[in-house]
Amino acid sequence: MTAIEPISAQEIPEHKKQSSYPEPFASMMKGRSKRKLGDYFGLENFGVNLTRLSPGAMSALKHQHTKQDEFIYVISGTPTLINGDAEYLMTPGQCFGFRCNNGVAHHIVNNSENEVVYLEVGDRTPGDEVQYPNDDICAVSQENGTWMFLHKDGTPY
Repeated sequence: MTAIEPISAQEIPEHKKQSSYPEPFASMMKGRSKRKLGDYFGLENFGVNLTRLSPGAMSALKHQHTKQDEFIYVISGTPTLINGDAEYLMTPGQCFGFRCNNGVAHHIVNNSENEVVYLEVGDRTPGDEVQYPNDDICAVSQENGTWMFLHKDGTPY
């Protein structure tokens, strides 16, 4: 659907599927919800998500992309950014960018007692792959925009 006038981000429905990861990883995304703002407007070159993390939730498994750059902007709450071996407590108004293929895996966790809300932006460069250094999983983007998940030895989930 393409909107013909401005809309409140809160009016865009939450994405029904909590995660595209296979199990046992999908259930680890409990407490995360996304409103796919870019998809709502039919954007094709990049995605924009309004993401909420309940206390104890995480954005994704710790990962790095081979071709996709990512960017986050904190709206509310105090998420912990884990970038490589470093941890940073972020506050509203702070932002961070993740350059692709830089050898540094990252994710965001909510270690606080309050909800975290942030914007995440990522491009949709074809042929992207995602490496998860702490887990037996990798992802390969498909031509239709979906992800194929494999074990690190190349066998499918």
